[in-house]
Amino acid sequence: MRTYYPEIEPHDSGLLEVGDGQSLYWEASGNPQGKPVVFLHGGPGGAVAPKHRRAFDPAKYRIILFDQRGSGRSVPHASEPGYDLAVNTTWHLVADIERLREHLEIDRWQVFGGSWGSTLALAYAQTHPDRVTELVLRGIFTLRETELDWFYEGPAGQIFPDVWESYAAQVPGGQRGGYIDAYHALLNDPDPAVHGPAAVAWSTWEASAITLLPQPETVAVFSDPRFALAFARIENHYFVNKGWMADGQLIAGAHLLRDIPAVIVQGRYDICTPPVTAWDLHRAWPEAEFHMVPDAGHSFDEPGILSALIEATDGFADR
Repeated sequence: MRTYYPEIEPHDSGLLEVGDGQSLYWEASGNPQGKPVVFLHGGPGGAVAPKHRRAFDPAKYRIILFDQRGSGRSVPHASEPGYDLAVNTTWHLVADIERLREHLEIDRWQVFGGSWGSTLALAYAQTHPDRVTELVLRGIFTLRETELDWFYEGPAGQIFPDVWESYAAQVPGGQRGGYIDAYHALLNDPDPAVHGPAAVAWSTWEASAITLLPQPETVAVFSDPRFALAFARIENHYFVNKGWMADGQLIAGAHLLRDIPAVIVQGRYDICTPPVTAWDLHRAWPEAEFHMVPDAGHSFDEPGILSALIEATDGFADR
């Protein structure tokens, strides 16, 4: 089993203006002359963390991390009053990745993304296949209606009924097919007494179901009110709008990726993004190497998932 490379610090960082009043936090670590790789975090609305640098050999990779619009250390933050979600969409983020690549004077790079990061990686690679050397994808999520219904409308609550109860309690009398829309109203209510508890409930539900075994430290991060409000608002905004994509668009477009070497890593017991989506992508894109980890859930740092991801990045390091 492979595990993290040693801790490292960035050798460069900054804020990149990308238009619409948005500036992205970015950082570079590892070998400045190494193979470029960009890490796409989850959510949407999550953030990068120091551990994300450690999935790559720092002697061989130039490791680029950035916080997507409205999240992490990017500004403005989606928890701030008046944050404009209208300028935060899948296609804004695809354009942001290109702008960052150009800013860093990188010709082509490996794209690494998990969960929502896999969605964004697929969208970016299908839009700019000539800029992608390899794809490493984990916990596949494509925003199909069946995927959103599974986790946010009730079925997954049959596996985590105790946590689902708190999520559902924010929507008295809620019914399947209505929770995402009901949360949209709650999260955009100007009253902190309304949007605050709703954000924490949304974010805590997700954090409680993304690991095979409980991780109280993960739940604590997700339940921080400032993080939760940005995370929940951005996620819900994307889900209400179905990612600004046709249903099944990213899997239907898999043929555009056939010339890009790729590894797909999926946890067998992933409740957040069930394996059927990864399997459907695998069937549509058989050229990609596929790994079903038999004893893992969804999270990046599940031991089997992390090991498979590092094997993938090591395998591509000298390519």
